Amino acid sequence: MNFSDPYRGGQGVDDVFGNEPLNQSPPYTGRNLFATDPLLVALSGNLSPAAQKDFIKIGDALGTAESFQLADLANRNKPILKTHNERGKRIDRVEFHPSYHALLRRGVSYGLQGSVWEEPTANKMDVGHHHQARAVRFFLTSQVECGHLCPLTMTNAAPAALRHSPRLAADWLPKVKNRTYDSTHKSPFEKKGITFGMGMTEKQGGTDVRANLTRAQAVNSDLWSITGHKWFLSAPMSDAFLVLAQAPGGLSCFLIPRMLPDGKMNNLRFQRLKDKLGNSSNASSEVEFNGTLGFLIGADGHGIRTILEMATLTRLDCAVASAGIMRSSLAHAVHHARHRSSFQKKLIDQPLQTRVLADLALDCGAATVLSMRLAESFDRAPRDETEAAFSRLMTPVVKYWVCKATPPFVTETMECLGGNGYIEDWPMARFYREAPVNAIWEGSGNVMCLDVLRALRSNPQTLDAVLLLVEAAFGSSQNPLLDVVRKAASAALKDEGSARIFTEQLALTVMAAELRRIARSDIADAFLESRLSRPYRTTYGMLDSRFDSRAILDAMYPAV
Repeated sequence: MNFSDPYRGGQGVDDVFGNEPLNQSPPYTGRNLFATDPLLVALSGNLSPAAQKDFIKIGDALGTAESFQLADLANRNKPILKTHNERGKRIDRVEFHPSYHALLRRGVSYGLQGSVWEEPTANKMDVGHHHQARAVRFFLTSQVECGHLCPLTMTNAAPAALRHSPRLAADWLPKVKNRTYDSTHKSPFEKKGITFGMGMTEKQGGTDVRANLTRAQAVNSDLWSITGHKWFLSAPMSDAFLVLAQAPGGLSCFLIPRMLPDGKMNNLRFQRLKDKLGNSSNASSEVEFNGTLGFLIGADGHGIRTILEMATLTRLDCAVASAGIMRSSLAHAVHHARHRSSFQKKLIDQPLQTRVLADLALDCGAATVLSMRLAESFDRAPRDETEAAFSRLMTPVVKYWVCKATPPFVTETMECLGGNGYIEDWPMARFYREAPVNAIWEGSGNVMCLDVLRALRSNPQTLDAVLLLVEAAFGSSQNPLLDVVRKAASAALKDEGSARIFTEQLALTVMAAELRRIARSDIADAFLESRLSRPYRTTYGMLDSRFDSRAILDAMYPAV
């Protein structure tokens, strides 16, 4: 029987189309994620040659086909909760696909779990720039997979709370800093390297943690017994958790090990894993505590103050990871447009498509410089009051804008790939599902705006400090943008409902200043003109012909 195509003169399908798919973009692999990002390279220019060499090595490893395959496998094979073993014994264990452990092992080797706490002599490449150097590595890693970054973020942030109890910090901090990933089911007291999770919210309160009902009662001078529940406990297979519970003095912060020194479970009862929209490789659970033992961190009744220092670091990571998602999704879109033809042209040569991609590139670049600038301020804050003010005010601003901008951004990049972007064979669907979580985690948009107002009310000079840095970038104190920001701040302090207007205006102004300081002038000018000199817009592709969209794209996404 002849299966040749009668309309092709007897040619078979392979003869017509060849071995490669016709007019399809090749796989997005085999590139160095650091070296092919000129903006990130420029932002890292103040770091040591050793750090630069490390970024090249990491960027090369992350850009391989195997790296993206690990990400795909970890998200297709979701974690499974095993409450009991085959003999009916309660074990409360979450099982992960080996790819998830491989991702975590790699992330820990990069120091994502705690390099900001390493002594200067331990990692000379990051001296004086621990937060910035880690942010670069975190940004690169988030371009491949974000679910496994959740426990790494919380582990890195946990010492900010632990410092309130020096004796606990002395015992646990060395385990946080150790770049050894140990997934074995044994007590954290026996491990060299550990991970932390966190549980704050309860079903009746959510963001309003003062409504928490979980109770803590002192057992002796060291231990407390905790009873209650948590509606979300992130990364339930972590070695220890920071949780909030009501103690005699009020809401307090506790360290709860998952297993006790003798290897027994510490009465954490996992009720179920959350069936989440995305972030599928990582587990989030509901948990009940029944006489669970923990250590008090900080003073009785100071729980919110204690754990908020941890939240500050996690909010930085939310912004950096969201910027990484933006970078990766747009990189895939640009890659596709350079290889896919439509109407006798490559997509990237079609004027409408080019302007959409260039417009997206401006937001991606702005999110990157803003996130990295915040990381820099964390490094400088201990010795510079202006930088401390910047980090205090801009942390919720940066977290708000970058994380809120990511979902519609990814939607547009997905559309650039057409139907290919909407199917699970490509990574765009995973980016799309992942995009909303950072705007929710560690404080929703409204919570961030309220935190901005709290910062202004507690110290009005913080805004002046930020605007001084903006003036330096623009080279003038008479820039009308500064007056707009001041007026927006004044309005928000009088009318809480306008806090989003001020927060966004401040974010855009600082981003424009940072692009002016770091990026090429055409990129900075295009952002300033299209974001701050025009009426509000709702879609991408609004750049006009005064700006060379192709030049902007080629500068930020050089062809490989």
